[in-house]
Amino acid sequence: MSQSLPRSGATEGDAIPAEGGDGSLWRDRNFLTLWGGQAFAQFGAQISELAIPVLAVLLLGAGAFEVGVLNAANVAAFLVVGLPAGVWIDRLRKRQVMIIADLVRVVALACVPLLWLAGLLQLWQLIIVAGIVGVASVFFDVSYQSIVPALVRPRQIAEANGKLQATYELANIAGPGVGGWLIGLITAPLAMIATAGTYLVSVLALSLTHDHEERRPRDDHGPILREIGEGLRFVFSEPLLRRIVGTTGVSNFFNTISVTLLPLLLLRELGFTPQAMGIVFSLGSVGGLLGAVVTPRIVRLIGEARAIPVSAIGFSVIGLLVPLAALVPAVAFPLLVAQFFVGTFTALLYNITQVTFRQRITPARLLGRMNASVRFVVWGVMPLAALLAGALGATLGVVPTLWIAATGQLGAAAFVVTGRFWTMRELPDLHTGAEE
Repeated sequence: MSQSLPRSGATEGDAIPAEGGDGSLWRDRNFLTLWGGQAFAQFGAQISELAIPVLAVLLLGAGAFEVGVLNAANVAAFLVVGLPAGVWIDRLRKRQVMIIADLVRVVALACVPLLWLAGLLQLWQLIIVAGIVGVASVFFDVSYQSIVPALVRPRQIAEANGKLQATYELANIAGPGVGGWLIGLITAPLAMIATAGTYLVSVLALSLTHDHEERRPRDDHGPILREIGEGLRFVFSEPLLRRIVGTTGVSNFFNTISVTLLPLLLLRELGFTPQAMGIVFSLGSVGGLLGAVVTPRIVRLIGEARAIPVSAIGFSVIGLLVPLAALVPAVAFPLLVAQFFVGTFTALLYNITQVTFRQRITPARLLGRMNASVRFVVWGVMPLAALLAGALGATLGVVPTLWIAATGQLGAAAFVVTGRFWTMRELPDLHTGAEE
């Protein structure tokens, strides 16, 4: 469940968009421009996320350990540069950071088809490209999660996050299917050209977006270690936020083990084609789209606070279907579709709710460092998990390792299930605190 991806009220230095119009995001040109660009970029990202493991496993002959190293390289940047990135992002204009990050990803991804056409592509080069893309993604993703309050009014943050997440899930539905078709038509390396092209569309959209962000004054800049510490203290001094980080971190650790070995399970153990693999992901992602659409209704029905433990229980339990599919290959396809459907539905309910809470309670000057601190923990465990997945997969086998991952995932919900979420209906706002 990566995080997969919000605050009410304003503090000194906040830049709040003017009211204007009927307050609908459908009439907000800045938000629509950003939203449109990200729709293309997220669609393209789904193509490369399918193409890279297919390229590694089927064309470069990667085994379990090599796949683990490749996946670790893709997310290691959150552990290595995540915390200082938050400090730098808080000092810069987030939209400009996103543009530069997109351009770096374009150049890195373009190297893969060029090396392939020249007959020079090797696995170690693919790992380096994954690492470069990972570093750029740290800067882009932290800025992306931090820029929403500078584009919309505080009361629109949850709606904006819902729309952005809905688009992400639409990309998850269409992207893998199209990616599988492109891989079959023009090979995995050339399919990655499509991803590079969508990142260029993102650059254009970001260039046309006008945000309301104000740069922090230079006299508010402190030593980098002190600023990193300020972000970490903010995250871990909030009891509810601390529990959310615990659940997300444990879930990401064990889910990464599963995701790392999933291409080997599908392509080798179960004999799926890349096209069938893409269809599984696409059908399962319908659950994510549904989750993004109905999250506001669920929140109104059971309360914002209770939606967090309910969703955490859902994505923790449903992970058992992945190794179960290996035991009953005749029904593996529907089992995996069901797992992805329920998993993405509950993950979207969880993510929209907790990200909105995080953005709402965080002062503007700390948004980058807050998101970077959270990402440092919840994504920083992922390269370690990917390496562990490769080692366990090579020694114990793919399926036994998937059972370990699914069993460990069951414990992820414990942090939020045992907190005060059940006794609350709404989560606190900016600076109100949340004592336990």
